[in-house]
Amino acid sequence: MLDKKQLITIKGTRDGLTLFIDEVCSYDLVVNELHATIVESSPKENEPVVSVKVQLGNRFLTEQQKKELTDIITKDHRFIVESIESSVIRREEALRWKEHSDIQAVSRVIRSGQVLEVTGDLLLIGDVNPGGKVVATGNIYIMGNLHGIAHAGSIGDRQAFIAASFMKPNQLRIADYISRAPDYEADGVYMECGLVDEEQDKIVIDRLQVLSHKRQVLSGFERRMQNG
Repeated sequence: MLDKKQLITIKGTRDGLTLFIDEVCSYDLVVNELHATIVESSPKENEPVVSVKVQLGNRFLTEQQKKELTDIITKDHRFIVESIESSVIRREEALRWKEHSDIQAVSRVIRSGQVLEVTGDLLLIGDVNPGGKVVATGNIYIMGNLHGIAHAGSIGDRQAFIAASFMKPNQLRIADYISRAPDYEADGVYMECGLVDEEQDKIVIDRLQVLSHKRQVLSGFERRMQNG
């Protein structure tokens, strides 16, 4: 007779336990086996509370199902659930992620009083004149002169950056950081970028070459450009 397949595997770590749940079997079977597994593994009353991470693999659970698993693990047992992680997300979430990671390529000059705002990264082939403004939820790449205002990471991404062929802005903004014109050389700088230096707690200007070291997302930008 074949051995019964183990649906839940427990791995102990320095920080607690990780529960690996079979991603193929029915949810009802998971619930049934989880009850038995938790009872067998529950710490004694004199032992400390144990942190548990749940790994679902390629299984998607609703919020109600996650709550049910959490209740099983924590109820009457000395466990706390630190996280429930899955490799699967809803289509709507995937589309939102794609929207915010896309590159919007625009070829135009942003003149005084004009505002160009995009979701994702902005690749502007053209200048931003004094009084013009460009805004992106991601990074900003300007193949031209930046004399106006540029705001990257507009919904709070402090890892965003601004790069320009020639940089002499009225103002740079990254997330909630603001850096004004007096912070820059009077004559402007060529092939430079602005990014948040968390140690200095401000926006700094540096050579474009530092981006490959300080912002790993740049390699993703290169791949997306190559792949269209």
